[in-house]
Amino acid sequence: MELNNHVKERYSRQIALKQFGETAQHKLLQSKVLVIGAGGLGCPILQYLAAAGVGIIGVVDDDIVTLSNLHRQVLFSTNMIGLSKATAAVNALKQLNPTISIKSFPVRLNTENAIELIKEYDIIVDATDNFASRYMINDACVLLQKPLIYGSIYQFEGQVAVFNVLEENKLASANYRDLFPIKPNKSEVPNCNEAGVIGVLPGIIGIMMANECIKLITCIGTVLINKLVVYNMLTNQTFEMEITPNSTTKQLIPIDETAFETNHYEDTCQAENAFEDVGIQEFLELMKVEDTVVIDVREKGEKPFINSFPHINIPMSELKKKVPTITQRNILVFCHAGIRSVDAAQYLSDGKNNVYNLKGGIIRYNIQ
Repeated sequence: MELNNHVKERYSRQIALKQFGETAQHKLLQSKVLVIGAGGLGCPILQYLAAAGVGIIGVVDDDIVTLSNLHRQVLFSTNMIGLSKATAAVNALKQLNPTISIKSFPVRLNTENAIELIKEYDIIVDATDNFASRYMINDACVLLQKPLIYGSIYQFEGQVAVFNVLEENKLASANYRDLFPIKPNKSEVPNCNEAGVIGVLPGIIGIMMANECIKLITCIGTVLINKLVVYNMLTNQTFEMEITPNSTTKQLIPIDETAFETNHYEDTCQAENAFEDVGIQEFLELMKVEDTVVIDVREKGEKPFINSFPHINIPMSELKKKVPTITQRNILVFCHAGIRSVDAAQYLSDGKNNVYNLKGGIIRYNIQ
C-alpha cells in the first residue's frame, strides 16, 4: 500500500533515511504497542512512538497527575493535575498525532487483566517503577510470546534491555528473570519516593526504550537482545553486559495462563512505601479530585481544630476497624507533625487506591 502525500509529509524526515524508507514506515503504521506506565519513562516513550507513527498505541496507568510529577512527566501540564494519567496522556498524544489510534486504559495492571490486555499488542513496553509489575509483565510476555522493552532508573543511572524476542533458532531470547531471577527482599529495595530523580534521566532512558521499540518494529540497527545497557547521567558513561538465557529460570514463570492468574506478585516497592508525600499546595489541589476523602488521623479533640477544608476524623487508634468504610479511590491523610500520618498512609495503601500524606503535618503549614 502506497503512503499518501499527507503521511509522507508527516514522516518525511525519517522516510528520507535510506536504511528506513517507506518500508519501515509501513511497519510502524501497522504495529501495535502497549505502554504500561505513563510516568517518567512512559511519557517520552509515548511521545516518540506516537510521533514516529506507531499505528496503535495502548496506554495503561491507573494513577492521577500530581504536581510532583511535572518535572519529569513531560506530557502533562499544571492544568492536568488531578486527571487520570492514561486519559491525559492519550489526549495530549492525539494533539501530537491525530492520524493514529491511541487507547486509554486507566486501570491498574494485575493478574486478572494483564493477559487480556497484553495479548492484543505486538510489543509490550514496561515503563513501570516497581519490581512486582516488572515480574508480572515479564511472565505474561513469556507466556504470550510477546517481545518486551524494559527500562528502569535509580537516582543517576538507568537501564535498558529488550527481552523475549524470538530468534532465528526459534527460541526466545533472555527475559527479565534471566537478569533478576527472583524479587529482592524489602530491605534490599530503596524507598521509591525518597530515592529521587532528576527529570532528564527518565527522559533519556525513555527515549532509548522508544528507540529500541522502533528498531525492533522496523528491523533496522542492532536491537539490545540478550544485552543490558547501563547509563550514568553524571559521567555520560554507558556499560553493556551480556544476558544469557537460562532454562532454570523458566521454572520461576507460571506454567500457563491459569497459573499466572492465581500467582501472587507482591509489590515489594509498594510494600516499602506505597503512598506519596505531598506539600500543602498539592494537598489542597488533590482535595478537588473526584472520589477523594481527607482524613485527620489525630485523636479526637486534638488541637488545633481544622476549619479551612472539609475532612473526617479517624484517629490512628480506630483506623483498623474503620478501613472497610473508606471506599474512595483517592485518600489524603494528615496529622499534627506528619509522623502518625505516615503510618496511616502506609496502612491504607492496598494497591487499589492512591494515598497521599501531608508531609510535615499541619504544624508545618500553620493550618487551622
